[in-house]
Formats: sequence, structure tokens, C-alpha cells
Amino acid sequence: MPKILQLTPFVLCSSLKDQIDFYCDRLGFTCGFTQDNYAFLKRGPVAIRLLECPPRDDGKPLGEEHSFYIDVEDIDGLYDSLRDRLADLPEGRVRPPFNQPYNQREFHVLDEDGTLVFFGAGL
Repeated sequence: MPKILQLTPFVLCSSLKDQIDFYCDRLGFTCGFTQDNYAFLKRGPVAIRLLECPPRDDGKPLGEEHSFYIDVEDIDGLYDSLRDRLADLPEGRVRPPFNQPYNQREFHVLDEDGTLVFFGAGL
């Protein structure tokens, strides 16, 4: 059977530049490719695809109903390495590491268009 390599979510955004800046400057991704309304970003084995889209008809943020989960080995170490980059985000955009009842330790970050990015590691 052919091997599946990875899952790469599409993240909708209202400004490709703002989202590239957010994921690269705040979360440590690098931009490997950009063209028109599309960008491919990567951090280690994790990749995302940004897609700039027109605003929603209802006026809600593009990412409001979207989220994705990134599994990591050292959740506290990752958070500590990103803490200064995340410090000046508006209140409510970052939830520091905490333990979940389902045996995961997580922290959460909202991107520029309201997509919730979960980072987590098993306890």
C-alpha cells in the first residue's frame, strides 16, 4: 500500500502578506513558495498552505470556524522559544500551556484571521 506522507491544511486568509508574516515571525515557519494568492509554509515536518480569499458574505473572520493541531515533543520548550514573539499579541490570542483531561499538554494561538492553532504533546 502507498505510504501517506503528511497532512497539509489549507488556511484561509484575508491578507496573504499578513498571514505569512504571522506564521513566519510569530510561529517560526519559513515560506517556501508564494504566488498570487497562495503560499506554502513549513516548519520541520509540518507544513501549511495559505490561501488568500475574499471576505465572507456574513462578515465573520475567514478562520473563525477552522482549527488544526500540531503535535510536538517538548510543548513547554516550544512555548518558551515563542513566548517573546507572541507577547505583544492582543489579549485572548494566546493561551499558555495547560494540561487537558485527555492527557495532553497544549497551548493555543489564534492567527490573523481567527484560525485556532493548537500545539500539543502527550503527558
